[in-house]
Amino acid sequence: MNLKKIAKDTAKTLQSYLTYQALKTVLAQLGETNPPLALWLHNFSADKIQDGEAYLEQLFLERPDLALRIMTVREHIAVEVAEFLPEMVLTGIQQGNMEQRRQHLERITQIDTSHPSLQSEHQTSLDPNSEQ
Repeated sequence: MNLKKIAKDTAKTLQSYLTYQALKTVLAQLGETNPPLALWLHNFSADKIQDGEAYLEQLFLERPDLALRIMTVREHIAVEVAEFLPEMVLTGIQQGNMEQRRQHLERITQIDTSHPSLQSEHQTSLDPNSEQ
C-alpha cells in the first residue's frame, strides 16, 4: 500500500471536487446577475469538470475572467473547509463502516420466516430433547 500515492490521488480528487463546487457557486451567482453568461458557462462546463485543473486550463483559453473567478471561489472554499475536513472524513468513514457492519450482521443472522417448515426443522435439529 503506497500511502503517499493514495494521499496525492485523494488531494487531486478533492481539488477537482472543490473546483466543481466553485463552479456551482459561480453559476448560481451568474444566474442572478448575468443569465446568458451563466448559460454559456454551464454549456462550456458540461462533461469537462472531472479533472479540475484540466477544466480550468481549457476555461482560461476561452474566458480567463471566469477561470480566475472560479479559482478564487475554490480557494475560499478550501480555506473554509480545510480545518474541519480531516476529522469529518475520519468520523464519516468510521460511522459508515459501523453502519455497513451492522447491516451485514443483521443480514447474516436473519431467520427466514417465509418458510416456516424450514424454521421448525432447523429448531428441531438444534433441540437435543426432540424426537427424531
